[in-house]
Amino acid sequence: MQDDARLLSDDELALIHAMQLQPRASWTELGRVLGVDPVTVARWWGRLAERGEAWVGFSPGPRMAEQLCAAFVDIDCAAANAAAVSRVLSGHPHVVNLERAAGAHQLLATVATTDLAAMSPYTLDVLPTVPGVSVVRARIITHVFTEGGRWRIGALARAQRAQLTAPAGSTTVPPTRQVTTFDRALMARLAPDGRASHQALADAMGTSASTVKRRLDQLARTGTLRFRCDFARPLGGWPVAVTFWVTVPPADLPDVGHALVRLSDVRACLAITGPHNLVLQAYLRSAEDVLPLRNPDRHRPPRYQHRRANDHLADRQTSRPPTRPSRTIHRRRTDRRLVRPRGVRKFRSGVNALPRC
Repeated sequence: MQDDARLLSDDELALIHAMQLQPRASWTELGRVLGVDPVTVARWWGRLAERGEAWVGFSPGPRMAEQLCAAFVDIDCAAANAAAVSRVLSGHPHVVNLERAAGAHQLLATVATTDLAAMSPYTLDVLPTVPGVSVVRARIITHVFTEGGRWRIGALARAQRAQLTAPAGSTTVPPTRQVTTFDRALMARLAPDGRASHQALADAMGTSASTVKRRLDQLARTGTLRFRCDFARPLGGWPVAVTFWVTVPPADLPDVGHALVRLSDVRACLAITGPHNLVLQAYLRSAEDVLPLRNPDRHRPPRYQHRRANDHLADRQTSRPPTRPSRTIHRRRTDRRLVRPRGVRKFRSGVNALPRC
């Protein structure tokens, strides 16, 4: 982050959090939650969007994710070629996210294809032929414990969050049909601006606004499509993005995955194939915060000491005195402590330098 970069204000962070909860809420709804008039909310968002500091997009929902094959792909290239390779890959339709990393590889891509049969030629035949690429390693995602669209910045009070959260008991209904050609065209129109109005989409597609609204509501309600609000993390106080490659005994993988997603700084946790069977991604406020997350046992609160007997990493021959309570990392969420889940054997981490290319 540049020294003269403008940091986001508390009002802007509150707006971003509100739009993380309801990315397509009306200005009136958002203004009611934030305690300001709709015109002010629209002005705040217009300024954020114009500067590229926040945006609304979409990602595959759980229903669509079940129909896709996704993978984390490590890409090695010479440091001098990383920027050029990034520009080429950002134009590939299969690359849904691209990060430059300071670690064992230069680039980390999230790749999605219709099935494994389509993933294989892309990772084996297409990616290795990109000029500047030297090594490609693919790890297929086998289960999603949580993904980036569910991460929240914690800028709203509980009462404010409640106004934007779906009531308990609201459930996703099974999809009535597969994704159609119309749906794909609709998604293509939404890609530049996830908040495009129904009328603007209808005009672009030669249909009615009611038809667009009805189909978007169906896609979202059935879990086929998920809208999400993202922002430039360094401007909000999270300049560090880190990826951990974790080895867990297969029998413990479900328990470990569900335990890790309860940590407030975790943005993604997924089971994968390969030498490590779990990947964990977190947003942090400084590089110093990587160590407590990587080795949380150092700051284990006394009330968790009874778990040590079940910890695969614990030295059962050594008695240690109770440790002090852990230092919290998130400035707003102070109720969650860093505790190593039972079963974690090994971590390998890499700090992501540029999380969005």
